[in-house]
Amino acid sequence: MSSITVHDVAEAAGVSASTVSRALSGNTAVASATRDRVVAAARQLGYRPNLAARGLITGTTHNIGLVVPDLENPYFASITKSVQSRALAAGYSVFIADSDEDTRTELELVHQLAKQVDGLILCSPRMSADEIAGIADQTMMVLINREWEGLTSVIVDDEEIIRLALEHLHALGHRKIAYVGGPERSWSNQKRWAAIQRNTPTFDDLEVDKIGSYAPNFDGGQSAADVVVASGATAALAYNDLVGLGILARLNTRGIRVPEDLSVMGIDDVNVATLVSPGLTTVRSPLKKVGRAAVNYLVDLMDPTDRPRPAEELSVQLVVRQSTSVPSQQR
Repeated sequence: MSSITVHDVAEAAGVSASTVSRALSGNTAVASATRDRVVAAARQLGYRPNLAARGLITGTTHNIGLVVPDLENPYFASITKSVQSRALAAGYSVFIADSDEDTRTELELVHQLAKQVDGLILCSPRMSADEIAGIADQTMMVLINREWEGLTSVIVDDEEIIRLALEHLHALGHRKIAYVGGPERSWSNQKRWAAIQRNTPTFDDLEVDKIGSYAPNFDGGQSAADVVVASGATAALAYNDLVGLGILARLNTRGIRVPEDLSVMGIDDVNVATLVSPGLTTVRSPLKKVGRAAVNYLVDLMDPTDRPRPAEELSVQLVVRQSTSVPSQQR
């Protein structure tokens, strides 16, 4: 059976082939009744437009680029999966690039992708604000976990994340907490430490010390664990769940009981947070919503004929598991 062409759709809808092309591309010059008739005929015949051929005419690729710091991190893997699913539903393919937490590599990847796609999504970019602004001059762009004046961003409420974490640990009786920081160039890490400094004075007799800047992964948490123990803190709040899991592993090796001797808490609620014992207490980020919202905003930017959709409320949620409890001296 031969493939369905634009001429087949035109014959079925009783219009010209050029009208079919304009109707399916969203051209507002086509009357709504005609567009509906064309769309109905295309669906009935199972017609799929040749995006490559359309791209030669319109100058578009129907591709978007996504750059993430580390695909091995389940946080970014979850966002990537969500971006790809939403983009496919919107008729776009996704080129995915992993910068391996390297700023220079990230910048090179962005420059390469910008030539091949209609728009970019930069997830937790580590590059400087000036470098981001330079990229924004070249292509449509949406940021995840980063803000810059004049650019569209999708972020979660780091202030609420920190408030929930400190509130939970303080309510259990912890008065000395160690914050295990992430990469120095991480915008989220900077926001979280700033939120800690703002919120700590609102709790009676609470002290939160920053324990360095560590790689945002399991190994980073293992490296931080001994410093956390030496600090005398009764609880550790990790930059993310992977760091928290690394702390748990190192404490187990040393025979330090969690939560009896030290409570440990993460941020994000990635899928592996439930696969350890004890289960990791954390603050859940809406990863699926983050990826979906980023694609929605980028599609809006690339198609100015669409009415901009309202911003989504990306709320966070405390998830209490077994890795936090009352300090041992209060039992």
